[in-house]
Amino acid sequence: MSNGRATQSFRIVNAAAFDDAKVVTTPYTFFLTDSLLNKKAAAALRKDFPDITKTGYLTLDEIATQGAFRTLLDELQSDAFAAIVSAKLGFDLTSYPRLVTVMKYSSPKHGRIHTDSASKLATLLVYMNDTWDDGGAGRLRALYNERDFKPFAAEVPPTMGSSFAFLRSDNSWHGHEPYEGERRVVQITWLTSADELERKKKRNSFSQKLKQLFAPSM
Repeated sequence: MSNGRATQSFRIVNAAAFDDAKVVTTPYTFFLTDSLLNKKAAAALRKDFPDITKTGYLTLDEIATQGAFRTLLDELQSDAFAAIVSAKLGFDLTSYPRLVTVMKYSSPKHGRIHTDSASKLATLLVYMNDTWDDGGAGRLRALYNERDFKPFAAEVPPTMGSSFAFLRSDNSWHGHEPYEGERRVVQITWLTSADELERKKKRNSFSQKLKQLFAPSM
C-alpha cells in the first residue's frame, strides 16, 4: 500500500511523523503521533482557527475557514493523507467518503466513553491547543471497556500536533474525563458510504439547532 507521499507534498501536515508512530493492536488498532502538524505552521494555525462560539463538533458546512487552517483541512481530506493513514492502520480508506468536524469548546457531557457507530470505519483526531495541564480532564484515552477511565492503553494530551487514529470496532472504547472550556480539535472520519456522510451532516446540523434553542452559546 502506498504511503501517499509520492503523489502529494504537504505544507501543514508533517508526514514524517507517521514514520515513528507505533501501531498498537490491543485492545484495538490505533496509533499516536505527537508532531502531526508542521511546527512552523503553529502560529498561522492558531490565528486562522475558526471563530466558533458553540460547544461540540461542527461540520465544515457550519463554520468559516481560511488561511493555514483551510490548507490543513484540504490536506487531511486528500487521498494522499488517506493513503498514509491506511498504510498505518492496515485498512485501505482511500475510496471512502470523509467527514471533517471541528471543535473549539468542550462541555462536561463530551468525552463519554464510546466506540463510534458501525458507519464509521476509522477516525483521526488532531489537537491544536498550545498547552494542557497535567490533570486527566480532556485527555483522550484508549480504553479497555465502556465503564472505566483507568487503566488505559494510551492517553493523548490535546496539545498542538498531537494526534490519535484508530480503526473502529465493537471494542474501540475511547473517551476523556469531563472538561469544560476551550479544547481545539479537528476530527476526520472515514465513513462506509456517501449516504452516511449526508445523514451525519444533517444530524449534526439538527443537533446544533436544538442546542441553540435550549442552551446559551459560549
